Amino acid sequence: MSARAGGGQVARVGRREGERSRWLALYVLCLGMLMIVLDVTIVNVALPSVQEDLHFSTSSLAWVVNAYLIAFGGLLLLAGRVGDLIGRRRVFLAGVALFTGASLLCGLAQAAWWLVAARFVQGVGGAMTSAVILGMIVTMFPADGEAGRREQAKAIGVFAFVASAGGSVGLLAGGVLTQSINWHWIFFVNLPIGVATALAARRLVTDEHGIGVREGADVPGALLITSALMLGVYTIVGPAAKHGWGSATTLLLGAGSLALLAAFIAREARAASPLMPLRIFRSRPVAAANAIQVLSVAGMFGMFFLGALYLRRVLGYDALSIGLAFLPVTIAMGTLSIRYSERIFMALGARRALLAGLSLVLAGLVLFALAPVHAAYATQVAPSMLLLGLGAGTAFPALMNLAMSGATPADAGLASGLVNTTAQVGGALGLAVLATLSTSHSNALKASGHSTASALTSGYHLAFFLAAALVACAIAVVVAFVDGGAARAGAGAHEAHAHEAHAHGGPSAEGAGARGGEAAEGAHA
Repeated sequence: MSARAGGGQVARVGRREGERSRWLALYVLCLGMLMIVLDVTIVNVALPSVQEDLHFSTSSLAWVVNAYLIAFGGLLLLAGRVGDLIGRRRVFLAGVALFTGASLLCGLAQAAWWLVAARFVQGVGGAMTSAVILGMIVTMFPADGEAGRREQAKAIGVFAFVASAGGSVGLLAGGVLTQSINWHWIFFVNLPIGVATALAARRLVTDEHGIGVREGADVPGALLITSALMLGVYTIVGPAAKHGWGSATTLLLGAGSLALLAAFIAREARAASPLMPLRIFRSRPVAAANAIQVLSVAGMFGMFFLGALYLRRVLGYDALSIGLAFLPVTIAMGTLSIRYSERIFMALGARRALLAGLSLVLAGLVLFALAPVHAAYATQVAPSMLLLGLGAGTAFPALMNLAMSGATPADAGLASGLVNTTAQVGGALGLAVLATLSTSHSNALKASGHSTASALTSGYHLAFFLAAALVACAIAVVVAFVDGGAARAGAGAHEAHAHEAHAHGGPSAEGAGARGGEAAEGAHA
């Protein structure tokens, strides 16, 4: 009797230790994600100092950001699928090592070409690291039963906070490091974080074997999708931002990117071992979530970057003040994402949580679009920041749950890479379009005799209203395509896909915008 009781106590202690290790592993993965997310905005703050020190021209300075974004956006989907094939932990650790080493090279850069080349390598490491994280989380926290779904929702809420709010933390950190030390330290700060993340991940994150290279060793498909995404991102951050969307170069390169994408889809439809099994798009929740992601991120990312320009160019804030101004977004988003996301998701479901969150984001954007030339922060800026934080903290965890709900265990890395890719594409497209239209409107007003402050404010207002329209379109997608029980049905989808794959003998189942912002800032200056 006593032996049986003792065995039960040991089992309970073992379960508690396993539970503790699982949550520690989550925090390690999120630390790696935070390092990647911070890098995007922390670099933007330091660009003027980098330009002066390394003698960049105004046009070439954008490549400090573009080189990273092209590699990052182009490789996310491939990195996610490679994680499924050879093991997501291996890809994560390799990505952290590459990103950390490239950060050292960036910090040591003594010439413009050196920094741009190191930033490209850093983008490769960033894609490898971030593409597999969400897939690892849903594997560590399976949605088995009510308790499992609740735990998975909470874990994804933590990830969503880091992925969404890390950018505003980067504005603050970039201002502090650049003003108190120098720009080199925005890269050196990654070294201790990267080393600590790698060591902790090796100890805490379970090493899972992939499904095997034979299940998706599609080299032609890999070349096609990587080329399509890299060319697409380059078209957005380069010719489109510089020459406009109607220029011959933009149209030609855009058509080339779409042709490569069409060739990739045709290849995957007939390949024996496709890199990206097209069955993932048969899941209505996954398809809807990625469409919502493109639209909502386009609106939110454009607002954050152009909002920072509004605070600097119109209200006269310095880099540190801009970071502090965005703190309500971070605090509200963090409070909801980390403490209440699983309660909101379990109580409302994906559909109602998305509708509530995106409606708050829409209200925040409209309110920000009404801020006058001489806006008071406490009464005319902070309320919109608070609404945006509350809305994002409610919507994005539900969106991540929805995006992963139809993914099988064998496709979790692919689904994770896909949702990251649509976020990058949405952010790039959104800001490129919003920045271009905002700049054109401001320039037209200045040419007609309006004051600089008035013209800039009107241009930013146009961008914020357009961002609100994009979020409204995302709400329409939710209404039309997301069922009330979509995410809850995802738990059953895992089992259904697994049985289907087994029956067939198969395996078990942020940026570019910175370039647009650069163009907008240059014109507005």
